[in-house]
This record gives sequence, C-alpha cells and structure tokens, in this order.
Amino acid sequence: MLVYSCAASSPLYSSSCQLQGQFHLNGMHKAGDVILGGLFQVHFFSLFPDLSFTSEPQQPICHGFDVLGFRQAQTMAFAIDEINRNSNLLPTVTLGYRLYDNCVQLGIGFRAALSLVSGKEEQIILQESCAGTPPVLGIVGDSSSTRAIAISTVLGLYRVPMVSYFATCSCLSDRGKFPSFFRTIPSDAFQVRAVIQILKSFGWTWAGLLISDDDYGLHAARSFQSDLAQSGGGCLAYLEVLPWSNDPDELRRIVDVMRKSTARVVIVFAHESHMIDLMEEVVRQNVTGLQWIASEAWTSAAVLQTPRLLLYLGGTLGIAIRRGEIPGLRDFLLQIHPDLHQNNSYGNNLVKQFWEYTFECRFAPPPAGWVEAGGALCTGQEDLENVETEYMDISNLRSEYNVYKAVYALAYALHDMLQCEPGRGPFSGHSCGSLQRLEPWQLVYYLEKVNFTTSFGDQVSFDENGDVLPIYDIMNWLWLPDGRAEVQSVGEVKRSPFKGEELTLDEDKIYWNFESKKPPRSVCSESCPPGTRMARKKGEPVCCFDCIPCSEGKISNETDSMECTSCPDDFWSSPQRDHCVPKESEFLSYHEPLGVCLAATSLLGTFICAVVLGIFTYNHSTPIVRANNSELSFQLILSLKLCFLCSLLFIGRPQLWTCQLRHAAFGISFVLCVSCILVKTMVVLAVFKASKPGDGAKLKWFGAVQQRGTVLVLTSIQAAICTVWIVSSSPAPHKNTQYHNDKIVYECVVGSTVGFAVLLGYIGLLAILSFLLAFLARNLPDNFNEAKLITFSMLIFCAVWVAFVPAYISSPGKYADAVEVFAILASGFGLLVSLFGPKCYIILLRPERNTKKAIMGRTIKS
Repeated sequence: MLVYSCAASSPLYSSSCQLQGQFHLNGMHKAGDVILGGLFQVHFFSLFPDLSFTSEPQQPICHGFDVLGFRQAQTMAFAIDEINRNSNLLPTVTLGYRLYDNCVQLGIGFRAALSLVSGKEEQIILQESCAGTPPVLGIVGDSSSTRAIAISTVLGLYRVPMVSYFATCSCLSDRGKFPSFFRTIPSDAFQVRAVIQILKSFGWTWAGLLISDDDYGLHAARSFQSDLAQSGGGCLAYLEVLPWSNDPDELRRIVDVMRKSTARVVIVFAHESHMIDLMEEVVRQNVTGLQWIASEAWTSAAVLQTPRLLLYLGGTLGIAIRRGEIPGLRDFLLQIHPDLHQNNSYGNNLVKQFWEYTFECRFAPPPAGWVEAGGALCTGQEDLENVETEYMDISNLRSEYNVYKAVYALAYALHDMLQCEPGRGPFSGHSCGSLQRLEPWQLVYYLEKVNFTTSFGDQVSFDENGDVLPIYDIMNWLWLPDGRAEVQSVGEVKRSPFKGEELTLDEDKIYWNFESKKPPRSVCSESCPPGTRMARKKGEPVCCFDCIPCSEGKISNETDSMECTSCPDDFWSSPQRDHCVPKESEFLSYHEPLGVCLAATSLLGTFICAVVLGIFTYNHSTPIVRANNSELSFQLILSLKLCFLCSLLFIGRPQLWTCQLRHAAFGISFVLCVSCILVKTMVVLAVFKASKPGDGAKLKWFGAVQQRGTVLVLTSIQAAICTVWIVSSSPAPHKNTQYHNDKIVYECVVGSTVGFAVLLGYIGLLAILSFLLAFLARNLPDNFNEAKLITFSMLIFCAVWVAFVPAYISSPGKYADAVEVFAILASGFGLLVSLFGPKCYIILLRPERNTKKAIMGRTIKS
C-alpha cells in the first residue's frame, strides 16, 4: 500500500507528494504503454504483518497455494499477450499488466487495489493541469463479492473501471453506488432465477436454503425469497446461515433441521469451505435422500467430489459459469519457468511457489513469504507435461473464460476510444479521449457500449447496470461405477435480447442419486386435483395447504386451483366437481310413468265421453235422453270432453302458448260444464215448481233459448276473466332452480295470482250454487230425480277442488302440474260417472225403464 505526504513549498513552485511507506504484495507484472491491473486469489490463507510504516518493506505471509487462482492470473497474462499480437486490436498500443494476490483477505485485496490505482512512483509532482496516463487503465477482479464491494466503492468515486470475473452479488448492479463496476459473470439475481426455473422444471415447490454469512449469501437469500414469492413457484421450508468457522454445535443444529424437514431439495449459496464443514456433519448424521442444488461457488469443487461424499452429493445439480475455449492457452501455460538466479524478482516468487506446489519440491532458500516449502530440492528442469495437475487441465475453463472476456472488454473499450475522430467525439465540445490526457470516466463510457464476440462465439456486452448478457451451464454430478465423479453439462440457462430467459435441460442425461433413478418429489402438500381447491394451513407457508372438495354447483378444472368456479345457471357440477354438465330438466313429461298414466287417463276420459256421446246420439229420441233438455246434456258431454283434453296441455315442456292456453282452456271448459249443470238444476226446480197450481207462467223463463243464453253468459264471464288475465299478466314458462340445485324445473308461472284465484273462485262459485240448488231439489217426487245425481256430482266436484288448493300449493315443480291434472281428471270422471252413469245404465241395461211413464213415476209391472 502506498501512502503519500504532500506539501506546497511556495506559489512559484509545484506541490509534491512523497511516498511514506510501501506494502509489498505477491504479484506479477509486465511493462507496456498502458497497464491493466488484476486481483486474483493465488493463496487461501495469510498472516498479516505489522501494518505500521517502517523502513523495511512489509509483505503478507500467504500459504495454501490455489493453483486455479494462479491459472486465472496466467489467463489474464495470456489474453494481454494475445491482444498485443493482434494487429487489428490496439495496433499502436502495447498492453502491460500488474497482477496481485489478495490471499482471500479483504485487507490485502483492498491495499492491492489502491496500490494499482496509486502507482509506485517515489514522488509525485502536482502540476497545475494534470496530464498523462493513469497508473492502471482498469482492474480485472476481484473474485469475491465482499472485496469487490469494498474496492469498487472507492474506485467508483474516481470512476476507475473495475471488471470482475467472479463477484456475483446482485447488490453490485446498483449503478448509484458502483458507477464504474462491470462484470463478465452473471449477477446472483440471474443465478437465483435460474435456480427457480430448475425448481419449476421438476415441480419442486418445497426446498431448504443454506447460505454463507457474507454479502454473497445474504443478498442471494434476499433475492431468492423475493423472486420465489413473485414467481409463485414454491416456498422455503427453512433458511439457515452457515457459520464461517467450524462451529460443530451450529452445524449439528442445521443438519438436524435438514434431516427432520419434509423438503427433499436443498439449495446452497455458499463457498466450498462452508460445504466441507457442512458435509462432515451430514456424513456423521448420515442424512441421505436429498437432492442438492449448488451455486456456481461450489458446483465444480473437486474437494467435494470424493467417493465418501458422493454417497450424499451424487446427482447434485449446479449452476456453473459458462464454459469456454481459449485457443493457445495451454501452450502459454507450459511456458512458465522459475528463474533460479532471481530469487526475489517480481513475479518469480509466485512461479517458484507454483513449482514447489506442483512438483512437491523446494527451492533453497524458499521464496519470500512462503512457509510450505519442503521435500527434495527443485532443479527448475521439471516438466509440466509429465505431471497430472489441474493447472494444465483446460477442458473446463469457466472462471478463466470470464477473465479472458474481462481483459478483452477493457481492450475493446480502449480501442473504440482511440478510434474516435476529433470533433466528432462523445465528450464536451465533441472531443475525444486520448492516452496523453486520459480520464478514467472516459473509458467507463466506452466500456458501457462495448460489444464484441469471442472466438468461442459468445457475445459480450454490458447492460445499464454493468452486467454481462447472462448465461450459465447446468451441471450434474455423475457418480461413476469406479467411485469417481464426473461433472457433466446437462443444459444451460441464458437470457437473450429477444427471447428473454430460457432454460434448456437434457433430462435423459441427468443422474439421479435415488433408487428410482427419477427426480424426487419435494412438496409440502401434494397438488390438489381438479374438483378441489387449495386452502392454506394456518401459520404455514403458502405451499402447505389442504385440498377441499368444491361445493355443489362449483368446479375446478385445473390442478392446484385457488378457487372453485360457479357453473352457469343452466349447468351443474359433475360428481367429480371437475366440469359442468347441463342440469337435468324436470317437467311433467310424456316419457315418464306419471305423465304416461295421466295422459292415458285423459284420453280414456275423452274416449268415454265420445262413447257416451255416441250412445246419447244414437238414443237421442228416447225419453231419458230427451228429459230435462237433451241439448244441455250434449253440451255437458262436450264440455267434459274438453275438460279431459285440456289436461294434456299440462304435460310436456312448458311453452308460452301452452302456459297461456292451459289455464284458459281449463277455466272455460269447467265453467261451461258447471254452467250446464247449474242450468239443468235450475230447470229441474222450475219444472217441479211449475207443477203447483198458479206457477205455470214461470216456465217461460226457462225455455231452450234462455238456457242457452244463461250458459253462454256464464261462460263468457270466465272467458273475459281469462282474457284480462292473459293480457295484463300472462302466464309464462319459467326455469325454476329453487327446488333442486342440480335440476331445472320447467314450470308455468301463473303471472298473476289474483287472476288465477279469480278463475278458480268463479268455478267454485258456480259449483257451490249448483250444489245448493241440487240439494234443495233432491227430495222432489220423481222416479228419476236428476237433482240427486247433480247433488252427488257437485259434492265430488267440490271435494276434489277443495283438496286441490293445499295440495297444489305444497307440491313442487312437475308435481304441482300433476296435482292439477289429477284434480281435472278426478272431477271430470266424477261428473261423467255421476251424471251419465245411471242414464247409460238404463239405456244399455234396463231399456224397459227408458220410457216416459217410468220417468214420470208410474210403476212398471214386471
């Protein structure tokens, strides 16, 4: 770290800053016209020295060599070397680099970043107008979200561009806080959505989430909870934070939660160091049967791919950084070689440490800051091609590919800036940027607009938040028969400008670490089938619910319906409640036994009336037919015939015309019938009254014309009542659903209850009047006193219709029509049998009594 003290001598002289102390760092460098900085994790651990400024240089003691971090640094060196050899990209500029090891420590990484942007001059003269090239044009790094946040917060103040290849925290997309931060790895926000898409793809709605206790894990958890709630794709059974240190009690508690949970899917946003500690406890408790989903931080962690852990981690699905190919990288990696004569040269220390780690030898003396040297002495002539090491395995370049793209992004941005034509530039006064007067924010401008395609075919550009066009590979941990693990690609998830986010999975390739060799079920509650709705369990997440059958008249035709939908008015729910079916129609039909019986009875009554009419017509000249006005008898038979026929209007689906006609026909037919009976009764009384001395003149009021006129007037009154009723409030067909929810009862509503009551009341009035007159004439002297028959018939008629009213009111639907038909038929048969039965009996069976003498009361000798 560089610290300057500044002083101004006088107005005539320039001010200057003097270097007070230096913090020496492990690193590599190469000179050039423009320098790019880099921050890499070459060691796992470090010991901090005294940070006070002394005369002696200070250097952190780092140990635990990370060969992959070293390869990432070498990839940056290769990319710069490749750019310098490319005559089409920055042809007049030579790039150099200055790469530092952060030792996985925030303090060291922060000091390294400040060293890069401050430069290494011993003294800086502060001119009145600053000019020249910055110490570094931009920084590639850091790999950690926490360190990237801290470093980019400071660099953003001066708009120094920083392009990270591994920092994924979604918080870094905040352009207000990090205006000069870019990255070639997708944000955790996209990674979270990718995981949610995987969950949806396999129907996993119930999962546990484990996170690291840092910005990476905490922001991932926040995004995951938010996006999961918005997508409606599932719920978290538990959320646990993994401790940084090996805390056995806390790990035991977390694994116990996992073991007791019904969630079969476990998502882990943490680092491989967390997973190492966690898996030790998982093995100890023997928690099997879990489907693990790995974040990109540990998807490719070889330390976890051991036969001992594959029993538990086999079949893991993971999000991995996009794999790429970098032609020529292998040959470049083979070129490194330790310099035995420059023990402390800049960059040689890291090469020697790599050499000792790879060949398990040691240099004498050991490299500065290196505490792990041991074994045989290194000769420097060892051959990298003869040793199996991750360093030379370039078949799975992921983070290195991101480093490669980051370097090229900075190079293309600088190239675009140098292509600017004076007077047509994007800056103030249409000016252009230049190396001689370069401001960092000018490069940020071009970096935001950079757009190029790598040799592997991937397009690289940044959105308004500095995020690269996202793409991830979906990886699967395959457990081979020999106990080894193979991490295979089974799909990808990406976002394109036109199609949005897309998940592609080759499910046939996926290895499932279960006996069934199929994806597990991980749900809090099984899906509700059609015909049911979901009802949340109180106090539990939305994914935990009961399936409640839809009530009658409602359906759900989809799985996991939140509500049941009411069927339309003319439909009802099926027994399974999964679709609507037309409601059963109910009306007095000709196709049911009751309708058939009533119709047959009606036709029987009509037939009997026709037979009686035939008998009376054939015997129309006989005394019993001619007695008491035979014309009224014929009218009575015809009216009874109409009564029987009108009952057929009550059978069948109600129509407007049948509803209007049925009651009118019924009312007029019965009034005609009862009017005939009333007139006949009046004639009987008049005849016998006229037989008394002095009463003969009264018969002139009961002649044939008067009888016809009386029947006509009485019937016309009923016709008028029916006309007023139909015109003012006509009966009409009606679909009634109140009697039965699952049936449509077709009925005729009377329209006006008053009209119907007046119609029935008028019939009742005539019937009672006929009954009273007939009752008065029942004891008149005559061998064949028709008044007795009329009395009996009216008694039956009144009894039937008195019983009809309560029965009609209490009968629902078609049974009300059946009651009315039954009343019509019963009263019709009562009148027919009572009035014409005895006469037909005499005509057919006792013709000897069908004489005027017999009728006038003379006894016939046998």
